[in-house]
Amino acid sequence: MPGSASDSSSDRESGSCSNCRRSSWRRGWQPARAPDHPETAARPRPILLDVREPWEYALCHLADSFLLPMQTVPARLAELDADADIVVICHHGVRSRQLGSFLENQGFRSVYNLAGGVDAWAREVDPTMRKY
Repeated sequence: MPGSASDSSSDRESGSCSNCRRSSWRRGWQPARAPDHPETAARPRPILLDVREPWEYALCHLADSFLLPMQTVPARLAELDADADIVVICHHGVRSRQLGSFLENQGFRSVYNLAGGVDAWAREVDPTMRKY
């Protein structure tokens, strides 16, 4: 599971981890834990920001996620709370990682990448979710 005990501290310090594709680990930018994980259960629910295209979102998406296609984010930045926990979601975790870095550069404080995207979520968490 992303962020689990199997991720060694040396992996995090070296900028790679077994659960992150082409990742650069930085404080505040890390794979998201499942919402029911003990470390996140006591916190307010994060904003689930899905940055895929509308046709992708129509195929499958996480409940309560908010669609904001990646290309529209710069123009719609004011719609997001810079102080909220934001989990950025895409198909495989690449676009979400790029957008997460952009949000951090814009002053967002608590940004997380759903490692592996909805594809990993469908395989590891919700096998009933449609895959594409």
